[in-house]
Amino acid sequence: MSTAAAITNALTIDVEDYFQVSALAPHFPRERWDSVPCRVEANVERILGLLAGRGVKATFFTLGWVAERYPQLVRRIAAEGHEVASHGYGHERASALPREAFLADIRLAKAVLEDITGEAVSGYRAPSFSIGRANLWAHDCLAEAGYRYSSSVYPVQHDHYGMPEAPRFPWRLENGLVEIPVTTMRWLGRNWPAGGGGYFRLLPYALSRWQIARVNHNDRRPAIFYFHPWEIDPGQPRVREAGAKTRFRHYVNLQHTEGRLRRLLQDFSWGRADTVFRDAA
Repeated sequence: MSTAAAITNALTIDVEDYFQVSALAPHFPRERWDSVPCRVEANVERILGLLAGRGVKATFFTLGWVAERYPQLVRRIAAEGHEVASHGYGHERASALPREAFLADIRLAKAVLEDITGEAVSGYRAPSFSIGRANLWAHDCLAEAGYRYSSSVYPVQHDHYGMPEAPRFPWRLENGLVEIPVTTMRWLGRNWPAGGGGYFRLLPYALSRWQIARVNHNDRRPAIFYFHPWEIDPGQPRVREAGAKTRFRHYVNLQHTEGRLRRLLQDFSWGRADTVFRDAA
């Protein structure tokens, strides 16, 4: 058996609706969210069916806002053996909040999710990977709020996020919290995104498969991959007022994502983040 085939990687889903994406924030003010028809429930149900068909367990980083409105969906995620983790409450970037507001947000999200599932929530992912060199204090807030691990630092160069000098693999902070960065591949002296998201939709599937296999084989490490429910929803409303760059990033290849995910689930072994990285966390 090859190294890649022997390694179980972590599959993660950031549970938010299309209108909650940071890039579309100017077009969907938070005070209007309750008036926008939600599509997240149907999309998550499709994902659950996809995972069940392959016998895969995953981690669902879930917004507290979504969980309050769809508690039965969150209970179903947990009942089917997946990890329910926190994506914060209102999808506010950690880098945009003062310390006390961030602490209040992550505490509220944790409390909402734990009240719904009756289970402890140990993981957190910041919206838009918004923990970086300027706000590493957020890790102390997460430890204070009772989280055991974070997956909020992306060690790449990006125009909206990223901390390329950060470790590529899990590391433990002095406060005991473990940071599990989204997977990158080291090539030509720099880190390249290899953990899903828009890159998974934009670039050929073969590239993602090669990158993950390379990390498994060369680094002998599990990958951590992410996507959003809205990325399997080509029928979502188009926000034509958004800029061309935003529209391209958000809508490119939505019609191909589900098919690519099916191939990904077949080509690699997958599990929950808290299980895959149990020894780290």
